[in-house]
Amino acid sequence: MNVTLWIVQLILALGFVYSGWMKTIRIESSKKTWAWVNDVPKSLVILIGIAELLGALGLVLPWALNITPVLTPIAAIALAVVTLLGMLFHIRRKEYRELGVNIFFIVLALIVAFGRL
Repeated sequence: MNVTLWIVQLILALGFVYSGWMKTIRIESSKKTWAWVNDVPKSLVILIGIAELLGALGLVLPWALNITPVLTPIAAIALAVVTLLGMLFHIRRKEYRELGVNIFFIVLALIVAFGRL
């Protein structure tokens, strides 16, 4: 079970690192990839990206280093909430194509959260 959770954690962390990187460092590229980025303040996009990058670190480092490992499930729950809010945002904008990715990441985050509690 531990190996499975590590695989899920790493997949989830890589997904959020990519997403956070695009929203913070590659924001001009993300405007071409994601239409919604053009419709919200740049500071909000960057804030979401920073939250995703920090959450990705929280998924891996506390458990790997055995330093306050309770932070790993907390990070997973926080990322599930961020993703749920993003999903609601996409529903409001009628961007239904994005929902599959949101659901996938919410499920992975909840697997990590409950598996590590």
